[in-house]
Amino acid sequence: MPDLLMHPALWLVVAGLVLVFVRGLPRTVIGAGVPVLALLALWNTPLGAGPTVPFLDFELSPYRLDTLSRLFATVFLITTTAGAIFSARQGSRIELPAALVYAGSAVGAVLAADLISLFVWWEFMAVASTVVIWAGGESARAASFRYLMVHFFGGVLLMAGITGHVAAGNGIAFEAMQADGIAHWLILAGFLVNAGAPPLWSWIADAYPKASWSGMVFLSAFTTKTAVYVLMRGFPGTEILIPIGMAMVFYGIFYAAVAGDMRRILAYAIVNQVGFMVVGVGIGSELALNGVAAHAFAHIAYKALLLMTAGAVLYRTGRSHCADLGGLWHAMRFTTVLALIGAMAAMALPLFSAFVTKSMMVSAAAEAHLLWVWLGLSVASACMVFNAGVRYPFYVFFSKDAGLRPEPAPLSMKLGMIVMAAICVGMGVMPDVLYAQLPYAVDYVPYTGSHVVHQLQAVLLGMVAFFAVRRYLAPERGRLWDLDWVYREFGTALTRIAGNGIRALQRGFGTAVGNAIGLIGGRLRQHYGPTGVLARTWASGHMVLWVAILLLMYLLLFYVPG
Repeated sequence: MPDLLMHPALWLVVAGLVLVFVRGLPRTVIGAGVPVLALLALWNTPLGAGPTVPFLDFELSPYRLDTLSRLFATVFLITTTAGAIFSARQGSRIELPAALVYAGSAVGAVLAADLISLFVWWEFMAVASTVVIWAGGESARAASFRYLMVHFFGGVLLMAGITGHVAAGNGIAFEAMQADGIAHWLILAGFLVNAGAPPLWSWIADAYPKASWSGMVFLSAFTTKTAVYVLMRGFPGTEILIPIGMAMVFYGIFYAAVAGDMRRILAYAIVNQVGFMVVGVGIGSELALNGVAAHAFAHIAYKALLLMTAGAVLYRTGRSHCADLGGLWHAMRFTTVLALIGAMAAMALPLFSAFVTKSMMVSAAAEAHLLWVWLGLSVASACMVFNAGVRYPFYVFFSKDAGLRPEPAPLSMKLGMIVMAAICVGMGVMPDVLYAQLPYAVDYVPYTGSHVVHQLQAVLLGMVAFFAVRRYLAPERGRLWDLDWVYREFGTALTRIAGNGIRALQRGFGTAVGNAIGLIGGRLRQHYGPTGVLARTWASGHMVLWVAILLLMYLLLFYVPG
């Protein structure tokens, strides 16, 4: 039975707080070592529910260890270790501490067995990830604020849904539920905000590339994959997730194909691949859910690797836009090789990770007789070649030489990349090791002749298509408009127009009131001023006359019968 003192999330959070006061090599040792210790503790803890914690009228269950939660916690801890090694040269005092708290919050969320514990870790994750973005420098401040507002909005939806769920007498246990009432719809919406689902999906490409060269590695691993986990746990087989996921798939493909910044290309590819997983959750079969869990593991590994190579390029060159790069294989050959490993994993080539995971979801769509979903996922798999598979490495490392000859990546970066590259290759070569850790029994053989040939054809088709149209996909400078235009531009303009209107009304109202006050004041001065009629010195005869007139009027009113 899990012990709360052995909770990996607490280890990471405490380590993150300690790292605020540690610099240099000890910071890297602690940052990389504590996740390893937490991983050992995780795998030396038997499966089962941990002790409960009393809170108000509830019994919290913050530590549920089963095959699904252990799988996600494992890949989170491995990525945290590799990310800490990769970021050894990061000068920010707050990024790595915040990243460990962020990772610990993600681990806490996937291990939580009740909705209250989940919500607490969910909000810690939002705050810590915001700090990671904010540590990217002055240019990241506005993006981190927008990111925080989006995730606080998602947190409000989640909290409202949990409140309604508990008020309906359903308890706080985090179990599978149906989207059959407003409370459950709110919970689902809160989960989908973190998954990068429409209409708020643009926060990923808006905020992640603003982080530092190391910060985006951590960001790519935790928030969206935690959302995938909670969707698997809370809403398996919810059919509305299928069209939502398909929209994410093709949205990510389109924007990654036209983005010019290398890290925005990879950010949009995150939305695309999370869309695959959301579709798998919507299908809801055992094969589909196994595919979702396996692909989440694979995606974290190869996306972290690709972002590490992009981070190494940014660190050495100070450039991120593909138009400023090209020909870097001459100087950064080791980084180029690892980028190609990540790209081959992303393209799902045989012997690489995504080949043995993504196809499970495609096969699940076929088994469920979802023809259009199967066709869409098959086409999307080929289109992925355009983005992380070919477009990113081609324009950064092999396109027209920009004349840059930077130093190779530092040793710490190489070590971090090697860890993730080993996972990408190891999963593809030995898929049974991963399959043994999936939540359901696996009756799936990835290396069949038809599957290998089909995937090679899809990759070849995608590569041929890319080189046929690459002149039209050349990276260009300029603003790439997304749905965040609604609140970044339209909302700002609307606010400005409304503000100008209010100020005009204020000025008009102020002028009208001022004129009225001036008119009244003039009348008062006319009658009561020093030279006014009523303030003037009157002759005694005039006063006697007026007194007589008033007395006469009084007598008339008193004696005349009414």
